[in-house]
Amino acid sequence: MGANRSHRRVAAAVDAVCDAAARAEAVTLRHVMDAVARERQRAIELDFTKPMAPGVCGQRRAYPDRDVIVLAPGLPDLDRTLAHELGHIVFRHEGAEIVAATLEAGDDLIAYMLSQRSRRRGDEQPSDEVAEWEAETFASMLLIRLKTMQGRGTPVSVLRYDEAIG
Repeated sequence: MGANRSHRRVAAAVDAVCDAAARAEAVTLRHVMDAVARERQRAIELDFTKPMAPGVCGQRRAYPDRDVIVLAPGLPDLDRTLAHELGHIVFRHEGAEIVAATLEAGDDLIAYMLSQRSRRRGDEQPSDEVAEWEAETFASMLLIRLKTMQGRGTPVSVLRYDEAIG
């Protein structure tokens, strides 16, 4: 089943996360993640110890009582990957168990699958493509907002200023 991309949906999610961050006086991504966990009343844990498939930077894993973000060691942009995976959590994307499947897939099969995915056309896109787009767009918007918040004062004052000017 397909879905459509929506910048408004992503912007609303970033606004909600920034509101939670402001209430918690959080300006770093890790503190923002803590604020989101408190708002959702569901822990978000980081795990750097699980093996990741080649080419996989991070993965969100949902458990009955918590979410876990698994990260590959030595990432060039840790915050980007964290923000992306936080996007999956915020949007409650279903996700997929990709570790075993990707470990078994060779480079040729992965390249073929990616080339087939890029050839799809039409107004609606498969939900997994929309989920990845939402998570990546969320990460971009959130990181820009956090950088702005870090340079402009306390999160609550920034939030109130932003609300005042619309």
